[in-house]
Formats: sequence, C-alpha cells, structure tokens
Amino acid sequence: MQEGAARSVGSEQSRQSQPSQPSQQLAHSSPDPTWVVVGLDNGGTCNNATVLTDSGEFLVDHLVENPSRVNDGPEIAVASLAASLDAIIDLTGVPRTHVRAVGLDTPGPASADGIISSKGATNFSEVGWHGFDFRGALETRIAIPVVYNNDGNAAALYAHHAYYGDRASEHSSVAAIVGTGLGGGVVEAGRIVKGAAGMAGELGHVHIPIEGLLADGQPTPTCNCGFVGDAESVASLSAIERNLLPYWLTQYPGHPLAGVDPRSAARQVRSLAERGDPLAREIFEQQARAIGRLFTIASNFLDPNVYFVGGGVVETAPEFREWFLSRVRASTALRGEQIDVAHFAVVPDLDMAGARGAAIAARAIVIGTTG
Repeated sequence: MQEGAARSVGSEQSRQSQPSQPSQQLAHSSPDPTWVVVGLDNGGTCNNATVLTDSGEFLVDHLVENPSRVNDGPEIAVASLAASLDAIIDLTGVPRTHVRAVGLDTPGPASADGIISSKGATNFSEVGWHGFDFRGALETRIAIPVVYNNDGNAAALYAHHAYYGDRASEHSSVAAIVGTGLGGGVVEAGRIVKGAAGMAGELGHVHIPIEGLLADGQPTPTCNCGFVGDAESVASLSAIERNLLPYWLTQYPGHPLAGVDPRSAARQVRSLAERGDPLAREIFEQQARAIGRLFTIASNFLDPNVYFVGGGVVETAPEFREWFLSRVRASTALRGEQIDVAHFAVVPDLDMAGARGAAIAARAIVIGTTG
C-alpha cells in the first residue's frame, strides 16, 4: 500500500474536480423565513450563536458571542445560553415563535443526550456539572426543543455541509480537529454518526501505530485519558506540552524555549513553526504523521470522500497550513482506488463551525419531524 497522494484543497487539480464550498454565500439571502433554528456553541469562555432558516441559509456571517460562565456552575451557564438565544433573535429580528428548535454543542465527554460525564470534563470540572443534563436543563429553561452534539461532531457536520451543500447526503467524511485535545467526527450520508452511547467519533482516543512515528529514544506518548499511544497523545496542544516538546528540547540544546514554563512554551510552538523553526517543525511533522495514521485507520472502516483537518494547526499562515496538510496527506496510506477519489480539506470558518453545525443538526430534526 502506498502512502496517500489524494488531492487536497489548494491544488489546481482538486479545485477543478471538487464541489464548491458555499460557506461565505450563506448569510442574509432569506430575509423572511417561515421558521428557523438557532445554533448555540458553548465554550470555556464564550457562547457563540447563529440562526439557520428553513431553506438552509444562515442569517449571520460573523461571531455573535456572550460569556458562557461555565465556571459559575450549571444554573448560571444555562441562563447564559438562554441569553445567547435572546440576543441572536433580537439581532436577526426573527420572532421567537419562528424558532422550531435549538441546536446545542458543548465540549465532552457527554452522552448522546447531552448529559455531562459523571466524572466531569475539562470545561465542567465543578461537582455540580458531574452527570448534569445540560440539554434537558436548557430545553426546560427556553421551552423550545434542544438537539445536542458535542463540539467536535458539530464542527465536523458543518465542514461536511459547507463542502457539499445540497449534495451532503450523498457523501461521507471524517474530521480531526486539533485543539487542547483531539476532537472530530464522522459523517455518513450527511449525518453525524453518534453510536449507541454517543461516543462515536472520539478520534483522539483511537490507538495509532507508534512504530516509525517516534524518533530514536523518544518516550512512548501518554494521553490525559490514561491511554498510551492514542492519536491525542501526539496530535494536540496537551501532547506538545506533555510529550513532544520535552523530548525535542533535548535534541536542540540552547533552543529559546528551553527553561520556559512548559504550558507557555507549548503555546509558542505554532508561531515558531510558521517561521520555519526546525524544532517546531519536527513537532508538527509528528502531529501530521499521527493524523495521517488516524486517517489511514478511518479509510479502512469508513472509506470517506473527504478527510478534514481543523484547529490551530490550520488556522495559520498559508504556507504552514499547506505544508501541514500536505504532510497529513502524505502520511495517509490509501489504496489506489481511494487515491483517485479522496480529498483532503480544512474545516472552514472554525470559529463559527460549532454553532453552525449545531444548527444544521437541529434543522435536520425539524425537517424529519415535519416531512
């Protein structure tokens, strides 16, 4: 099996053969919808909101945020989300009675029904969040049906629909979104694959082949979840701080990041990589190869049309973004038949992708229940 040479967005060949990406043409083209859904993206510091019409068009083309206040506990956080709903309705001028459903996404881990893990989560560490029914509490507060997805799934769903538009139901995709951890999602026939317990698409915790990925003498990476050698243990910001940077600093004596606080140093690696710093490029080369190995696994159980990459690693200068995507593509081992049809692309509009994906999921439910 040869390493992947499938087309990526950015190459002339792929631009000629791929569907258009309509994400920038969605706003304001349906001023008087019969009904709408609202997407609410809940984050560690802010909520982002959007409105999607019955015809599938977004009424805002920019971030509309307010503080999420998740550190103040569930009751205040739910009230803040309700305020986000009111604010976006006021901004777009849509009557509240036109809102058929609200899509909510949050960081995980959480169940398919939006119940936060009984052990809590990074964004929901207070005891009051443990096992909290976030979706149900918001639905009770606003008296509108709420549809839940985790944030990685929501962004993956938006990427898929932005890429394929009206043809979304004819295709499949997988998205790896690199942040503090490694999130993502799997889309089949235009819908997120959630699984029995809502844990499908947890790409960060898929074990990947480590042999040949690490340098000589480099310790086997460990993940915050307790796994050894999963994708997140290499391809994430926490992996840089925990596993990659400590090793590579031993290979580059006198590097400017030596002696810098590990958390601060890890956050500086991306800007150094954009400027071509050799140590930083070594780190991102390993991350690209890890994602490529993850996509290789996905190619054998899903065989998707598109492999999306999102997060800080592609929210960068064009040269570095194209370099990183090319390294992911080269590290994805596809069969010849797959190389002919597969594409690699960047998750678009990532700061708005969660809210938009949440809205798309809510609209699909409304359409399904109304025929």
